[in-house]
Amino acid sequence: MVSPLLHLLALSALLILLLNPAFAAGGKQRRQRQQPYLSTSYYSKSCPKFEQIVQDTTTNKQISSPTTAAAALRLFFHDCFVGGCDASVLVSSTRFSKSERDADINLSLPGDGFDVVVRAKTALELACPGVVSCADILAVATRNLVVMTGGPFYPVKLGRRDALSSRAADVEGNLPRPTMSMPQIIQIFQSKGFSIQEMVALTGAHTIGFSHCSEFSANIYNYSKTSESDPTYYPEFARSLRSACADYRRNPTLSVFNDVITPNKFDNVYYNNVKKGLGLLASDHGMSSDPRTRGFVELYSRDQRAFFAAFSSAMQKLSVYGVKTGRNGEIRHRCDALNF
Repeated sequence: MVSPLLHLLALSALLILLLNPAFAAGGKQRRQRQQPYLSTSYYSKSCPKFEQIVQDTTTNKQISSPTTAAAALRLFFHDCFVGGCDASVLVSSTRFSKSERDADINLSLPGDGFDVVVRAKTALELACPGVVSCADILAVATRNLVVMTGGPFYPVKLGRRDALSSRAADVEGNLPRPTMSMPQIIQIFQSKGFSIQEMVALTGAHTIGFSHCSEFSANIYNYSKTSESDPTYYPEFARSLRSACADYRRNPTLSVFNDVITPNKFDNVYYNNVKKGLGLLASDHGMSSDPRTRGFVELYSRDQRAFFAAFSSAMQKLSVYGVKTGRNGEIRHRCDALNF
């Protein structure tokens, strides 16, 4: 029979253990380990047709709208760099709240990027309702579209949850603008843990897609008292851009391919263009002249394998940046609206 004294001592020891911060921290760590984790096979049992449904959707969408790949890539980047890869950029504004989607820098995001996610979500809700997050759909759709346009395949870990909020006010300062100096752009990437090399590799996404004339008009019209355009632009190219964008003030949708040589192919030609003064944006020209970035531009311009390897690695890193899991997120019923 246990004596009352021994029983009292045992209870005291248990109480001390429970109040010990180290024990409490251990409990917190155990709870964290029980949170959903990211895995390439995350939906293998809960939604076995996930990969096929997203593949079919992205294939059909890209065939019907060839600008979808570039649109999804840009949308994915704009999502991840503002609070993490959580589909917060997909949320529409309401009467009470202005979402990321309506921040000024996001107003030019092409509709095809949003549409391919909505189509995949609709199909997935029929196959496995309430299981797949919009964040995972955007991540995999982007990868699939990169491959469809000739780019490298890279694995995408799954299990993200969708953001619980989306605020336009959170966007400013988190995304690089084409008018920013190279030091400013580098600072934004480094603040999120990305190296200069990773920045240059991710910028290679400009190998597909287009930019609106308003984003580079200051570099090709009345640049200075002595030059109509920025002298880093190849003169004939600058003249062609002035002709193509002549009506941009009355027609703000006017745009030009980022890579004028192979605009719909994911390759390393973009870097060759930048070296020759055929870059579209001021940031393109800055990347070819800044000593911190120029070496990587040179490398990727002559070695597509090196570019593809660096891009794949950087995209895998980007795709898990700031992801939400467990109670930190939700599985949205609709990608353009929070669950309330």
